[in-house]
Amino acid sequence: MPTDRALCHGDEDMRDERTVAEDARQEANAETTRRADRDTSRIRWLRDQVTRLHKRLPLRRRFAGGLAHGIMSSVAAIAAYLPTQLLGLQEGFWAAITAVAVAQTEFGATRSTARDQFTGAAIGGLIGLAAYLTLGPSVPTYALGVVLAILACWLLNVASACRLAGITATIILLVPHLGPVERMAGSRVLEVGWGVSVAIVTVWLVTRVNRWLGVKL
Repeated sequence: MPTDRALCHGDEDMRDERTVAEDARQEANAETTRRADRDTSRIRWLRDQVTRLHKRLPLRRRFAGGLAHGIMSSVAAIAAYLPTQLLGLQEGFWAAITAVAVAQTEFGATRSTARDQFTGAAIGGLIGLAAYLTLGPSVPTYALGVVLAILACWLLNVASACRLAGITATIILLVPHLGPVERMAGSRVLEVGWGVSVAIVTVWLVTRVNRWLGVKL
């Protein structure tokens, strides 16, 4: 029947269109993956080039840059540590550690590191706390908590924060503590947040003063 043939041809055309569309989607996904791989390779290459350039700096420049970085990190760490008791944070050394980890000679690098530090602490703290409360403290719980913390960072597109997320989950799930685990998790996030804030303010002030004085590191 002509009508049946027309219907068959219509079905075949629809199948062909769906196949073409699916092929196009797969090709687009493959191209996106290839582009992401190329971008990752370029970023690694640029990072390696920057590292090589830093190593080629003369001794005087390396001494000046290292001394400035060390003094700035020390100031940020002390400024982060001293008020912790007044803020009710029992282990203020975490704020000092965070300030040292975040402080960089360039403000842009400091902001990027600060974002990673706080995001990682928040994700690791939440997942570590959830794992502790739901499954209880144990080695399998710890292993699962680290996996989930790092996976969450990748899924949220903040893979650069995954190391601190895993470290924070480790602290919550392995380090002995007094009092409720909820308080410890909250303290870790607050201490990291305070250390991040102090480091950002310190580097911003130093950057402004250096710009005003015409000093280049």
